[in-house]
Order: sequence, then C-alpha cells, then structure tokens
Amino acid sequence: MARDELLDPEAGPGEDPAVLERTVTGDPSDDATVAPLPSLRPRRLEEFVGQQETKTRLRVILDAAARRGQAADHLLFAGPPGLGKTSLAGIVAAEMEVELHVTSGPALERPGDVAAILTKLGEGDVLFIDEIHRLSRSVEEVLYPALEDFVLDIVLGKGPAARTIRLDLPRFCLVGATTRTGLITGPLRDRFGLVARLDYYEPEDLQAIVERAAEILGASITPEGAAEIASRSRGTPRIANRLLRRVRDVAEVMRDGAIDADVAAEGLALFGIDELGLDKVDRTILSALCERFDGGPVGLSTLAIAVSEPTETVEDVYEPYLIQQGLLVRTPRGRVATAAAWRHLGLHAPPPVQASGDGLFD
Repeated sequence: MARDELLDPEAGPGEDPAVLERTVTGDPSDDATVAPLPSLRPRRLEEFVGQQETKTRLRVILDAAARRGQAADHLLFAGPPGLGKTSLAGIVAAEMEVELHVTSGPALERPGDVAAILTKLGEGDVLFIDEIHRLSRSVEEVLYPALEDFVLDIVLGKGPAARTIRLDLPRFCLVGATTRTGLITGPLRDRFGLVARLDYYEPEDLQAIVERAAEILGASITPEGAAEIASRSRGTPRIANRLLRRVRDVAEVMRDGAIDADVAAEGLALFGIDELGLDKVDRTILSALCERFDGGPVGLSTLAIAVSEPTETVEDVYEPYLIQQGLLVRTPRGRVATAAAWRHLGLHAPPPVQASGDGLFD
C-alpha cells in the first residue's frame, strides 16, 4: 500500500495536483515492466500480529457495523512510526469489503481539496488520512459536518451575495493516523468513535512478524535467526522487515541463502546494527556525549552540532529509543549519559563529583 506523497503522473491538465489522493484497488498496473515487490502488509485482522487489545476492540466495531449493514465508525490510530497504523487502515477496508482512499494531512491544504475527495467516496468507503494532525484549521472545519452528519457545506460567492449549498455525502469511515496525538484539536479527536494507541511490540511478536515476512519473501530462516533480527528491531515491525531484507541480501550474496542466528548477526553487524539495535548515529550520539562532554549534562543544540544532525532529528528520532533503553536521560541542565551507555561503549565512567565540603549546611 503506497503512501501518496507523490503526484499522480497521469493527472490531466484539468485536475488539481494539490489533492494527493489515491483509491487503492489492489490491481497491478497493466504496463508495469518490473515485477512488483511482494507486500508484507497483512490483509486481514487475523494476520495482524500483536496489539491484541486494539485488535479485539476493532473486531467488535467492524463486526457490529457489518451486521447492521453500515459503515464502520471513525477510527484514530496513534503511535510512533512503523507500528502498523497504515496497515490497520487497509485491514478495515478489506474487512468491510469497500474501497480504501488514501491521502495525507499536508496534502489537504484548502477546503476544496478535502471536498473533492469526499464527493468521490462511495457508500461505506474508508478514507485514510495519514499525519492527520497536520490538517489546517480551515480543512478541519469542512470535516466536522462531514464526520457527524455526512453533509458537505459549500459556500458560493463572496460578500452579501454569498450563499451556502449543503450536499449529502455517503456514509463513510474516516481512519486517521498520527504520531503526535497532542497536536490534534479536541473537536476533531472527539469525533472519532475509537482512539487507539499502538505500543511497541514484544520480541515474540516481532519474531512472528519476521517469520511471516520471510515466508512471503521466499527466504529460508530459522527461529533463532528470526529471534536475532527481532531483538534488534527497536520494537517496530517496519524496522524488523527492513532488517530482514538486508540480512536476506547478505545470506544470498555471502552465504548459502539460509538465515540462521550466525548469518543474522553477521548481516546486522555488516549494516551497523549492534546488539541493542543501535545504528551508527545512535552510537555517535552516545560517543559524543561520553567522550567529548564527559557524560554531560550537555544542551540539545550543542549535542546536535557535535554529531552534525538537526536538533529536531536528534530529539524526535534518536533520543526516544536511547531513553527507552536507559542509555540517556534528559535533565533540566541537558542530556546525560547513564552508566549503561558507558558500559555499552566499552568505556569507563568518570567517578562522581564529590561535594567540596564547604557548603552552608556541611
């Protein structure tokens, strides 16, 4: 299932390229010259591994809607990238046997953009908006009556001559995905019938995901090899699938094609993934913190300059996992490396600073 950040090259001159939306049908292109890569996304809820609580709630909602012959209620999936929000949107459409329309929040810049998409929906269709927290306020105002009353208010003209036309919309299901739940306005969040947060996956679930993906890709893998990949995947299926592809390349080029624990460890080491799942940038951040700044505390901007990365990238991409692993902590004075970080780098932590002894209360 492709994301729609790219413009449709087949769009005619009369079509508005600002509306970056696609209807996913699952049919391959007739003029394709390269065999498509097999999709690793699950198609049914039973194929989706992990997130058991969310799956149970979603099954109840979808089965109830199917029995009533109605569209499913609006759904919001929140959580870090790569945990399966887009896959769940496709599963909702597949379970309800309707079409999936895919777009993203930054693509809907004007009310006319979302109006063009809403008027193309069929009865019961699923509209998936990725990064929904990035919708503009004017677009949200158009969505409110569409979500609650399934109507679209269009304003014709300007000034005293302006008038409003109300168009009826088919009942549809909006599925939103966000990595920043706090940026979604209250009125929009309250219009979703289910707000589900996806959590990082347990190693056992990731191992099952790796084994399933290996079967789809036609790769031979042992349970030990799948467990080795899963243990370094940061609790994220997207990373697990990516690492599996790279290990498969190593197995095919440098070994006999089979993936066991040794081949998996060799392939992951070749691509710079260590035992904790840290990559080169992760280790560079820890090394800079420990070796250049004696473990901290050091400010975010200073640390970002030291590793030649933007501050937003360090804070949003790399720091969360380092904090989860207990390798780094944020303090009011700056970032500080923990004892576990020193041990992981094979360095000796400096002794703690002793009080001078001439304090007021000594």
